[in-house]
Amino acid sequence: MQQEFNKSRRWVIKVGTSSLVTAEGHFSTHQLESLVSQVVALLHRKIQVVLVSSGAIALGMDTLKLAKRPHSLPELQACAAIGQGKLMRAYETAFSNRGLHSAQLLLTQDCFQDRKRYVNAKNTVEALLRMGSVPVVNENDTVATEEIKFGDNDVLAAQVADLVGADLLILLSDIDGLYLKDKTIIRHIRSSAELKECAEHIHAKRSEKTKGGMETKLQAAQMAMRSGIPVVLANGRDEHVIDRALKGEEVGSLFHPTSEKMNARKKWLAHATSTKGRLIVDTGARQALVNGKRSLLASGVVACSGNFRLGDPVEVVDESGVVFARGLVNYSREEVEKIKGCKTGMIHSILGYKRCDELLHRNNMVFLVPHHFKERF
Repeated sequence: MQQEFNKSRRWVIKVGTSSLVTAEGHFSTHQLESLVSQVVALLHRKIQVVLVSSGAIALGMDTLKLAKRPHSLPELQACAAIGQGKLMRAYETAFSNRGLHSAQLLLTQDCFQDRKRYVNAKNTVEALLRMGSVPVVNENDTVATEEIKFGDNDVLAAQVADLVGADLLILLSDIDGLYLKDKTIIRHIRSSAELKECAEHIHAKRSEKTKGGMETKLQAAQMAMRSGIPVVLANGRDEHVIDRALKGEEVGSLFHPTSEKMNARKKWLAHATSTKGRLIVDTGARQALVNGKRSLLASGVVACSGNFRLGDPVEVVDESGVVFARGLVNYSREEVEKIKGCKTGMIHSILGYKRCDELLHRNNMVFLVPHHFKERF
């Protein structure tokens, strides 16, 4: 697989904040120049490149001389507003010095949830690539409140890779790959089952300048794998990491495309839509869902939160707070509050009607890399 990377024609490269700052946390023009040089080498090999670049908030923090990442949303948005222009200026200078141009695209989750915006974003990227420009994508942190809390552009990179039909997704961070708590690097992950097993044993770290962690990288990897896109997780501080990948060297961890590819509807449910609430289930229900391939019944639900209605997407969470699935719910929040923990045969007597047996039907569910939920509801 890795030897075939030089045959691919379109790469999406996600640049983490840690790949653009020094060990002291200051923005590094040298590291950005090194990255751009490697991208230009790909372009000379007729490989189109889309960059998904973090760094705006960190660059804003650097400008304001802030040592720690702010906690308040307005301060985060202010840092993003200050840093984004500086970040793009640095990219444009580096590319123009090499006879090329970069183009800024600021996206939010709405761009992937709304079909019209999705098509517009895709058409824009395709036009830029045809013109020989390098799209530089970032989340619009000044307005995308959920995304500031969600991750460091990892999942966005996977969404962009799917959007443009990429042949390869590279996630550049400050780690040498996916490594376990004993610091052993896992070189190959070939299935969702292996990925979920790794999720339980990973060693993760975060910095004061970034928000993403290993959980978001695994979510991004799973999404790309299910879309048929191989993923490389590697150290962006290696000034030759992209060149090495192009030459077929074994760098970082390689996530192979899986055989259990999701259809467009399930990809939308897993990654493109925002959930409206949460169903907390007991251990027996989780086992029935994950191992028994069952639908979720009211008897397995111990609590719920949010403001969801019939047909809304919801998260499925176990009692330890781990999100492991999403689904389209068949009852509203008000209805679930009344029937949670009850046997299916009691639904009609409680509500006066029974719409269906299942709160979530198996066909309207998708399983995720387990991760702890963010408090939103």
